[in-house]
Amino acid sequence: MAVGNPTCTPMKATSNGVFQGENPLHDALPLAILQICLVLVLTRSLAFLLRPLRQPRVIAEIVGGVLLGPSALGRNKQFLHTVFPPQSLTILDTLANLGLLFFLFLVGLELDPKSLGRTGKKALGIAAAGISLPFIMGIGTSFVLKATISKGVNGLAFLVFMGVALSITAFPVLARILAELKLLTTDVGRMAMSAAAVNDVVAWILLALAVALSGTTSSPLAALWVLLCGVAFVGVCILVAPPIFKWVCQRCPHGEPVEEIYICCTLAAVLAAGFITDTIGIHALFGAFVLGVLVPKEGPFAGALVEKVEDLVSGLLLPLYFVSSGLKTNLFTIQGAQSWGLLTLVIFTACFGKVIGTVVVALCCKVPMQEALALGFLMNSKGLVELIVLNIGKDRKVLNDQTFAIMVMMALFTTFMTTPLVMAVYKPANKGAARAYRTRTIHRKDPSTQLRILACFHSTTDVPTMINLIEASRGIEKKGGLSVYAMHLMELSERSSAIRMVHKARKNGLPFWSKGMQTDANQIVVAFEAYEQLSKVFIRPMTAISHMSEIHEDICSSAETKRAALIILPFHKHQKLDGTLETTRNEYRTVNRKVLEHASCSVGILVDRGLGGSSHIAARNVSSVFTVLFFGGPDDREALAYGQRMAEHPGITLVIVHLLPGPSFAAEIVAVDINDNKNTNEDDEAILRELKEKAKVNDSVKYEERAVNNSGETIEAIKEFAKCNLFLVGRTPEGQVAASLLKIRTECPELGLAGDLLISQDVSTPASVLVLQQYKSGGRHNSISLKEEEELPDGAETD
Repeated sequence: MAVGNPTCTPMKATSNGVFQGENPLHDALPLAILQICLVLVLTRSLAFLLRPLRQPRVIAEIVGGVLLGPSALGRNKQFLHTVFPPQSLTILDTLANLGLLFFLFLVGLELDPKSLGRTGKKALGIAAAGISLPFIMGIGTSFVLKATISKGVNGLAFLVFMGVALSITAFPVLARILAELKLLTTDVGRMAMSAAAVNDVVAWILLALAVALSGTTSSPLAALWVLLCGVAFVGVCILVAPPIFKWVCQRCPHGEPVEEIYICCTLAAVLAAGFITDTIGIHALFGAFVLGVLVPKEGPFAGALVEKVEDLVSGLLLPLYFVSSGLKTNLFTIQGAQSWGLLTLVIFTACFGKVIGTVVVALCCKVPMQEALALGFLMNSKGLVELIVLNIGKDRKVLNDQTFAIMVMMALFTTFMTTPLVMAVYKPANKGAARAYRTRTIHRKDPSTQLRILACFHSTTDVPTMINLIEASRGIEKKGGLSVYAMHLMELSERSSAIRMVHKARKNGLPFWSKGMQTDANQIVVAFEAYEQLSKVFIRPMTAISHMSEIHEDICSSAETKRAALIILPFHKHQKLDGTLETTRNEYRTVNRKVLEHASCSVGILVDRGLGGSSHIAARNVSSVFTVLFFGGPDDREALAYGQRMAEHPGITLVIVHLLPGPSFAAEIVAVDINDNKNTNEDDEAILRELKEKAKVNDSVKYEERAVNNSGETIEAIKEFAKCNLFLVGRTPEGQVAASLLKIRTECPELGLAGDLLISQDVSTPASVLVLQQYKSGGRHNSISLKEEEELPDGAETD
């Protein structure tokens, strides 16, 4: 590097520009910008290419770093000396380690030391086996390497480094893999993450020991002083930091922005802690990690720290560390039968120690064989922490170039194979397939049986309306009652801390995650728990965390598992202050369409216009009017059945509007293809007869008929009831009146003819709209194609 090479002149910070005859790549800032941009483009491109294989982004970043180094592009000396000249490497390493410093602080923020003490015996046993056996086998392997390609290195330090390198489980990488495979809330996921949390803490302690032993001096007294000072530093931090952080948290109330001075002082303290541990001799990363662990996880302060730091660190600075590592990795040093044999030995030792140790202990804890194998493969994943260990060993001259390249290849191989092997041996979908159940619809022979609803929402703004809808659905006369599973739909982003969202489902969450990192979670859970206490409704908060392209699978599988009869989804648009609807996210629309297509029960889409206001519907002092527009067909019968259940609530009046063809209606009808028309009419007549009888004796149910002669009269008839609180309609109405609406262009096919009409300008109504699709066994629902929007002319969608 430039420090030790007198021929390398120091680089200027900025360039005077090409018009002054200067090359910007000879100056520090322009060169650093080029390096960062090149790294980001390469790693993000590789991550995109590896996404179909469900590989964590760390794989792309490791591969990208290796490709830029002497193993690939760096073999071109002109490229290497132009883009990564020797005098720039110190700046690159400094930026990379600064990013790593704050990233380790974020990793510490994710670990709750209180929860580690509550780790179950199974997870502790798996963690112990996953550390001890690979550590012992790593020491054994180090003797072979020391006798062949690592002669002359510090023996004791080399033993410990190899043991640590083989025994590490990458906590953040494991969380990402579990999220990609939808295993976070399974038994396997819980045990793996609990064990990995323990493994992570022990690995950092062992690494501190290895760093202390790898000093340049051979004096054992110096190593002892390093260890003692490190222990003293941790002790002082434990005594001093928590009271200060507690004082700061008390001045950061919920719902208020965290003051900038607190963020600034905390980040300065992270740098100071890193400086102290680097001065001691155990690397700056340890100080940042320790301080992160000690930050209280309750309240908005920790979340604000993540928001301020994460994107810059994880997105911009951290990839530089992988390049810094890749520039030290020369895979062409692995040559000859001996080197390849040693690589095979290291990979086999790493896999055997982790997998066998974990599987044996898991089987002793009576874990099924498939789950035990999955745990073994999951615990074998490496990642960033592995690279940290290897780079520290390389910088401390404990690992030479060839050993370093072999260990990087081992980390890459073991992490890459984790996902396909887990997918091959463990299929929770088959294991957790729900039992067959009959009540997949609201309309059923015995309406007094329990109704199970899976109510989905995206944010806290959806919660009041969802609670009001649940309150209206109680059916207080029903003996079976109502069970609701309130599922928070959350997108799994590429942000490194995205996995922390798992704690939002407190009963489904993982035992080691903090309970206060995201304040919205507690607010949501408290809201539902408070309502559960006030009503007789069983409510279970849940969380689905997945990519938006796959989250419909979580919804459908959860509905199947919970034996839900109805899935309620929020519409992809929200109401603005002027009453018009504005698109929230188009991805939500795609989710709704996929659920409509694949759900194994009835589905409802709720267009929220403030149903019931911000507080839930009370039985005594609120009078709400719900209107069912009945054309005919299974979906309309489903809406009618749901409306009848709601009419049992003392604060709700149900109005059923039966739209019938008038005497001159036939002239408008061309050709209408209605399947099973005879059976449909009989079923419609049966439910309407029952309803008319109920309306005679029940003041809360009103039945009205409207004869219309064309689509214009249909719209006018609907406008008569526009001042209600909620419209319930079927997604695919049948009959002559419904057929007349086909000529009206639909902008939202997922809402069907009536639902789309109710949110259009043709019908100006302040009412919310619930569109219902009844489950049909034995095939897809007879509905407008979910792909119809693709066939609409340009401009059909008005967001």
